[in-house]
Amino acid sequence: MATKRHKPEEIVSKLRQVEVLVGQGIPRIDAIRQVRITEQTFYRWRKQYGGMGTDQLKELKRLQKENERLRKAVSDLTLDKLILSEAAKGNF
Repeated sequence: MATKRHKPEEIVSKLRQVEVLVGQGIPRIDAIRQVRITEQTFYRWRKQYGGMGTDQLKELKRLQKENERLRKAVSDLTLDKLILSEAAKGNF
C-alpha cells in the first residue's frame, strides 16, 4: 500500500484543524489522531509549515520555482563558460 503524499495546502489545513481542536480542550495527541496523521508527522509539518497562511504558502511555492529556474540558468551559463574557456585554450 502506497503512502499518501499530502499537498502543502492540505498540510496547512490539517495543522489548523489540530490547533482548533486543541483550542476546544481536546488533548493534542487526540486532536492529531482525529485528523489522521501521526504525532511525528504533525511535529515535522509544524516545524516546516507552522504559522503559515495560504497566501504565504503560495509565495513560498513561487519563490521555490523562481529559485529553481535561476539555479538552472546559472548552471547553464557556467557550463557555457567552461566550454568557451577550453575552446579558447585550443583543447578541443
